[in-house]
Amino acid sequence: MKPSRKTAEAPETADAESSTGGVTAVTRALRVLECFGMDDPQLTLAEMSRRTGMHKTTTLRLARTLAAENYLVQKEDGSWRLGRAAGWLGACYQAVFDVHEVVEPVLRALTVQTGESASFYVREGQQRQCLARVDGPQTIRHHVRVGIGLPLNLGAPGRVILAFSGEPGEPYESIRRRGFHLSLGEREPEVSSVSAPVFGLHWRLLGSVCISGPTARLPEARLMELAQTVMTAANELSYAIAGTRRPSPAGGAAATWHP
Repeated sequence: MKPSRKTAEAPETADAESSTGGVTAVTRALRVLECFGMDDPQLTLAEMSRRTGMHKTTTLRLARTLAAENYLVQKEDGSWRLGRAAGWLGACYQAVFDVHEVVEPVLRALTVQTGESASFYVREGQQRQCLARVDGPQTIRHHVRVGIGLPLNLGAPGRVILAFSGEPGEPYESIRRRGFHLSLGEREPEVSSVSAPVFGLHWRLLGSVCISGPTARLPEARLMELAQTVMTAANELSYAIAGTRRPSPAGGAAATWHP
């Protein structure tokens, strides 16, 4: 016997706790809010349903609930946009945001995963500056001082910043295709590193994440093994800084990047 519409949607609309211990209805409501972005200030119900993967009836029920609390607003043409309550939360977040509180936990996790020192670099004119750093557990390790300025065209982090800033030619075309870059003794003899880009909203380049250490411990084969781990960390940092879980070029989609 064909199940009724109500029976088919029961798992979708249930407010029970999820397997992670969270409340499913809250998670789904947040998914509705995450549909919106700088390029999508208003969305139709059909598009919200498509982006969340939920039935239109479920999406509509959640949207109306969010609208009742001023997190969404339904326009005259039937489309939806974020409401003032969502704007207030964003303003509060910006007021207390500390980049170091976001970056350093990711670097610490990367250090634990790889056993090597992890750094986050940003561009300052024609140099790259080490904004945050977590030293690895090894006795012999690569040392970099936070705040130091280093060349952009020497070392994996600087090359990545140049590549995703639109620098033409090689090796930058290859870096953009791969989504990461590795170097062996390029800036300092006997020091190796692998780096990946970090992006904000609108794929705006923010900097690069890297791990580094002695070449004796990080030969090319080992760097290649760790490249995906570094890209994943860069992607996680992009999500954290941008405040969205939408895919960014870091983490395997670098071929779609546009300057």
